[in-house]
Amino acid sequence: MSARTSLLLIGVLTSLTTAQSAQTPDRRVVRVSAERFAFTPSEIKVAVGEEIELHVKSDDTSHGFRIVGTETNVAVPKRGQGEIVVVFKAPAAGKFEFECSRMCGAGHSFMRGVIVAKESK
Repeated sequence: MSARTSLLLIGVLTSLTTAQSAQTPDRRVVRVSAERFAFTPSEIKVAVGEEIELHVKSDDTSHGFRIVGTETNVAVPKRGQGEIVVVFKAPAAGKFEFECSRMCGAGHSFMRGVIVAKESK
């Protein structure tokens, strides 16, 4: 192996090690599907202070995903065009409602769910 190749390899390994140590701790991933006129799952249980990643995708048309009382309000692309990722951390015990924030048809107002946060034991 030449000296140049060795230095290049060391640089790559150093970059990988640095990138790995800078990553955030693992979060629990919750996959949510949106389809007229429901979210599945419609109830998500978390511990207070637990940070989760919600991966939201549509199984039909475009939808919105809004967590009431927070700044989270994003567009969910229609089926086959990807997913959105929302990071949520429950600051206290309680219920945090989420809803479709984009008119998606006659049953739009019923398209709701809840994140239930409880103290860990």
